[in-house]
Amino acid sequence: MNASPTKYTRLDLAVGTFVLAGLFALTFLAVRIGAGNSVGGASTTYRASFSNLGGLAPGASVMISGVIVGRVDKVEIDDRFRAIATLRVRADLKLAEDTAAGIRSSGLIGEKFIALTPGGGDALLKTDELITDTESAVDLESLISRFAFGGVKSGDTPDKK
Repeated sequence: MNASPTKYTRLDLAVGTFVLAGLFALTFLAVRIGAGNSVGGASTTYRASFSNLGGLAPGASVMISGVIVGRVDKVEIDDRFRAIATLRVRADLKLAEDTAAGIRSSGLIGEKFIALTPGGGDALLKTDELITDTESAVDLESLISRFAFGGVKSGDTPDKK
């Protein structure tokens, strides 16, 4: 009633090959997703200039109308001490030159992302072109501190003195 050793060896080889193929596929997908690349599809890069990134990091989502259309590739600082975020966006999206970018967070202390508001102009942004119509992150800690210690008063506006 003993099975031959070669039968077990072939079965072990088949199972081992199947497991290795599965691990390879999982590793490949993890690397692709971790690098911010969607499976398949070309992309275009744009840059956006902000005075405050508020903790935005590479890998953060780029959204239009709540739909993820890309990722933040890298963040750096320019010679005028402004933060520059490099955005990798789906290539099929043609963005006008008057596109606006704002840093938002999902929830009160949620993950930061960049929300793009497409413009209506005829001229399109070119690859690696700078988006200058931006809205920086709101510094909640500073705002709460000012409110708690009397720095913000009811009816205060920039025009009133």
